[in-house]
Amino acid sequence: MRELFEEGLGPSPLDPQEAARQSAHGPQRRRFYKAAEVAASEEGFALTLDGRPVKTPGRRAVAAPVRSIAETMAAEWNAQGEMLDPLSMPMTRLANSVIDGVTDRREAVADDIAKYFGSDLLFYRAGHPEGLVARQAQHWNPVLDWARETLGAHFMLAEGIIHVRQPDAALAAARAALPAGPWPLGALHVVTAITGSALLGLALARGARDADAVWAAANVDEDWNFATWGEDAEALARRAAAHRDFSAAAGVLKALAG
Repeated sequence: MRELFEEGLGPSPLDPQEAARQSAHGPQRRRFYKAAEVAASEEGFALTLDGRPVKTPGRRAVAAPVRSIAETMAAEWNAQGEMLDPLSMPMTRLANSVIDGVTDRREAVADDIAKYFGSDLLFYRAGHPEGLVARQAQHWNPVLDWARETLGAHFMLAEGIIHVRQPDAALAAARAALPAGPWPLGALHVVTAITGSALLGLALARGARDADAVWAAANVDEDWNFATWGEDAEALARRAAAHRDFSAAAGVLKALAG
C-alpha cells in the first residue's frame, strides 16, 4: 500500500497542477480492495481499506480532523473502477500533502502563501477594454474592501503588469490572518496556487466569499478571453483539472468552518 501512494497518490509540493501532471505519468494500479470506510482514530477520522488503515508515503495515518473530509476520501476510493485513477482522487492527494508536507512545516507554508500578498492577482488591473475593467472591479473590489475593513489591510492597485510595492502594514495584517492549523493552511495554499491570489483564498477560508464566487473571480480574465476569442480545448482541460483540486481544497475549508 505504501508503494501505491508513493507512485500515484503521494504528497505534492502543494502545487496541484504539478501533482496532476506527475500522477498522470505514473504507473496505473489495479484495485486491490473491496471497500473504503472511515474509522475513528487518535488522529481524528482515519481512512481504511477493507478495515486496514491507509498510510501516507511518510508512514503516517491518512486521517482527517472532521468526518466529512474522511468520508469524501472514502467515497473517492469506493468510486474507483478496476484500475485506480489518482486524478479522480483530489481529496486523498490533498490529505497526503497536508499530513506529510504541511504538518511539520507550517511556518514555511504560511510564508509561501504570504508571498502572494506582495503581487496578488487582484492588484493588477486592465486599462481597457471597458467591459473587462468593469468585470475585474465587480469581482475583485469586494475582496479588497473586505481585506481593508475586516483585516485592516489596505492594498495598492496598479494598471498593467508593472510591480507596485505594497505597504508593510497591509502585508503584515494579511499574513497575521492566515490560519495556523495544517489542514486549513494546506487547503489555503492549494487555493492560492490555483487562483494566483492569496486574498481570494483567505476570503474563502474566512467565509467572506463562497467557492463559486472565488472561482469566478479567479477566472475573470480567462472568461473574458473565451468570450472574445472563443474557447480553447486545452485550456478548458487544464481548467477542469484545476477545478477538481480547487473544489477539494474549498471543501476542506468549508468543513473546518462548519
